[in-house]
Amino acid sequence: MKINVFPVTPARWPDLEAVFNARGCSVARSCWCMAYRRSGAQYPSWPDRSRAKANRADLKTLVDKGRTPGLIAYQGKIPVGWISLAPREEFARLKRSPVMKPVDDKPVWSIICFVVPLAYRGQGVGHALLQGAIAYARKHGATLIEAYPVDKAGRSRDDAMWFGARSMYDRAGFKEVARRKPARPVVRLKVRMRAQKGRAA
Repeated sequence: MKINVFPVTPARWPDLEAVFNARGCSVARSCWCMAYRRSGAQYPSWPDRSRAKANRADLKTLVDKGRTPGLIAYQGKIPVGWISLAPREEFARLKRSPVMKPVDDKPVWSIICFVVPLAYRGQGVGHALLQGAIAYARKHGATLIEAYPVDKAGRSRDDAMWFGARSMYDRAGFKEVARRKPARPVVRLKVRMRAQKGRAA
């Protein structure tokens, strides 16, 4: 079945919850793709809420404000995956990461995480999400897209592959620009704005 990818919106929030609450996404349900948006252990001091609930609430706030923290993949009307991306400066934790710290001062968009429920893995969802992310970032002015995949010869556990596999990025045209840890390259894709109608590319 064809996979379509759309930005998350307040109306699509229940679909995002369905992805995170699906079987095989327990790590995602703890983080809610907020870990790299924080610098250090900056969690609200809500004594009646767990860290997971705090993360969920903060991600929903971003969505409700129209900040578009990522994209959702669908097979028909069924939500089957999620990708987190944004301009690099929105991910405060990257600044202090020994593996993912800045390569240079060029403006980039960062792809941080894929979440695909167990039932939909191995069906091209990750590839569709990556292509959707490239198109979305280009449309919103990105000229460089950066990612931090896992590069191992053998198969890694699914719960260790949230950053995506290097091979998937290779197929999409990303090139390695740094490697601070043996299995964790930094890869980039140069993108060009699509020409407006009536103008040369």
